[in-house]
Amino acid sequence: MEDKHVNNNEKPKDDSQIIAESIGKASLIEPSMEPSTVHKGVYYGSYLELNNLLSLQNLESSKVGKPAHEEMLFIIIHQTYELWFKQIIHEIDSIRSIMSTPPTPERLNGVILNRLKRVTEIQKLLVDQISILETMTSLDFLEFRNLLVPASGFQSVQFRMIENKLGILPNTRVQYQQHHYHSFFSEDDRQKLETSEKQVSLLQLVIQWLERNPFLHHEDYDFWKSYRSAVDQILQKDLERVNNNKDLSDDMKEQAIKDINKNMESFQTLFDEKSYNEKLEKNEVRLTYKALQSALLIYLYKDEPIFHTPFLILNYLTEIDELLTMWRFRHTMMVQRVIGAKIGTGGSSGYHYLRTTVGDRYKIFLDLFNVSSYLIPRNTLPQLPPVVQQQMEFVWQLH
Repeated sequence: MEDKHVNNNEKPKDDSQIIAESIGKASLIEPSMEPSTVHKGVYYGSYLELNNLLSLQNLESSKVGKPAHEEMLFIIIHQTYELWFKQIIHEIDSIRSIMSTPPTPERLNGVILNRLKRVTEIQKLLVDQISILETMTSLDFLEFRNLLVPASGFQSVQFRMIENKLGILPNTRVQYQQHHYHSFFSEDDRQKLETSEKQVSLLQLVIQWLERNPFLHHEDYDFWKSYRSAVDQILQKDLERVNNNKDLSDDMKEQAIKDINKNMESFQTLFDEKSYNEKLEKNEVRLTYKALQSALLIYLYKDEPIFHTPFLILNYLTEIDELLTMWRFRHTMMVQRVIGAKIGTGGSSGYHYLRTTVGDRYKIFLDLFNVSSYLIPRNTLPQLPPVVQQQMEFVWQLH
């Protein structure tokens, strides 16, 4: 939509003009010392709305005339979780926004990297926060637990939105009390969940970003062909070493050959595009074949300057998955410790349900974990052609 007051005959300003105008308006003195300012400043408590924030801890136990000391901790812990979830969503949405307009400028990869790191730092805090909640004993919790029915942590709509925005598939979720997870949310929250499911997930955007890797094919260079040749040679040499090793007993030699053959089968599956795509259709893998090749190229040649930041981005994505798994595990252990095998306040099987959520089915970037299965030693990597190597380098030169 165009501004009605814009003069279409005006020439667009170039970067130098914009910078010059910005410098003209800029100031390095303290805002409070700026004579022309109309902003009178804010008060700490009003800026953070502390009166509102600190009045939101309403104990159910107080409402029935028996205030439970530990309920304050319980509420604050969960409210803090929700505030951090809000920040995580804020970061994920910003990253999705940057990656939604291809090609992603190289200079913005640093922004993506920093925000992914921020998400992981928040996650570490969330995992550690469980230790604070564990200072509440089972007997302490029993003083107000029954007052929470039928509410459940499962109903954290923000946590479910994080999962959806990252890229979890609805059909991979463990059914909660044999029902679709939407069933346990209010109408407003259901709409939020449905919207988050329809949005392009971070995983989908990462796949598209990986597929745009220009170094899979470059002039006469074919990464996949050179990588496959190296793998075949390594496996063949392994077989020769075992067969020619006279110090191995027949049993040891037989076992070693079995292991090599297993490796060969694993790599053969990797190089079979048709077989891989069949797995993709069944959602057994999530990365497209081209995206997988790109990820492997980045992991193998991560020391090349052009791939350093992309490698760190992929690494942080796996760390997000790892920390989500750690949080689920710590939460599961805490629940078992505090309520044992009791039914959850929301009606689930409690610990037994939570235990089913700790595993690979909830890992969104599982394919990136599995890339490690196909890495080969640095000293066996096929040498990059000079023209490709030159394209990958950043060099500072003095003239």
